[in-house]
Amino acid sequence: MRYLKVLWRHDLPDEPVELYSELDDAGYEIRKVEIYRDGRQDFADGESSSGTTMLGEGPLPSLEEIGEQEEFCPSLIESAQFENVWRQALIESNSS
Repeated sequence: MRYLKVLWRHDLPDEPVELYSELDDAGYEIRKVEIYRDGRQDFADGESSSGTTMLGEGPLPSLEEIGEQEEFCPSLIESAQFENVWRQALIESNSS
């Protein structure tokens, strides 16, 4: 498993600014969290989702390929950081 955080620099009010993905060995998303500028958090996994968040249909590009697009700032993170973000998104979803 790999865990990816991508900061997305843009001015689009309805798009997330932080993307967190748990990836399998082939690069497919298993779980995903999207955080918006207003603090809203949506999530998706193989069984459920919130908002418009969905898992990608194919493998994600490499970290280097994502970073070649100047609006994206990708980094690998530890599983514990992803789990914290995931739990927070589930809590927010259940309280909405």
